[in-house]
Amino acid sequence: MRTFGWALRDGGALTVRELSHLRHEPGQLIGSIAFPGVMVLMFGYVFGSAITVPGGGDYREFLMPALFAMTAVVGVMPSALLISKDAATGVVDRFRSLPISRGVVPFGRTTADLVASSLGTAIMILVGLVVGWRMHRGVLDALAAFGLVFLLRYALSWAGVALGLSVRPETADSFVPLVFPVTMLSNGFVPTAGMPAVLRLVADWNPVSALVVATRGLFGNPGAAVAADAAWPLRHATVAVLGWSALLLLAFVPLASWRYRRS
Repeated sequence: MRTFGWALRDGGALTVRELSHLRHEPGQLIGSIAFPGVMVLMFGYVFGSAITVPGGGDYREFLMPALFAMTAVVGVMPSALLISKDAATGVVDRFRSLPISRGVVPFGRTTADLVASSLGTAIMILVGLVVGWRMHRGVLDALAAFGLVFLLRYALSWAGVALGLSVRPETADSFVPLVFPVTMLSNGFVPTAGMPAVLRLVADWNPVSALVVATRGLFGNPGAAVAADAAWPLRHATVAVLGWSALLLLAFVPLASWRYRRS
């Protein structure tokens, strides 16, 4: 228990260290806050004029859960880029020379990402409320929805740490454009009914699609209903999100810790 307490203390110190970088790099903070608001306005008014929501309803209410899911997936990149930079500049070597647990450095990076992402999510909520989005099912269901979003983001940030410790910063930066197809190939922005069979299969089993369906249901937004013959992750969306998150954590927490020891 004493060792566990030391590990938590060290992890908290490293989380504060990661967050303190935002004070010295305000451009990074401004970008992370402005990006979600811009996404709401751009997608809401550009796509909203051309897409009909299945079953009826306002497109911006249909859209907001998809944008929350997008922020969860995009969160893999800050963790990858920042820890890759630390590894390339020797900061990780310095941490490895300290008498701290080998797992607290990845833990500090992922926890700091989770805290920082809450600012962008708050801005997205405010902009969404301004453009007409509402949470119709009450506070508890809304908190459950955001809990699913942050859980998947946290799990994916561990994947980002494992990636960042495996490649150089230039290579990690080149992976950024590849994140957006993962979010677009889902039911978040357009219905999947019109997709070719192969793409529809991929979209239905995409964790983003399960997260979108689950949060739409918890928020009471349009598009939450799924057909009786829909893919299993869509019919059991909340369970699917919990399962995907658990699998990601089981896979990437040990891998990130191992890569940190070996880097």
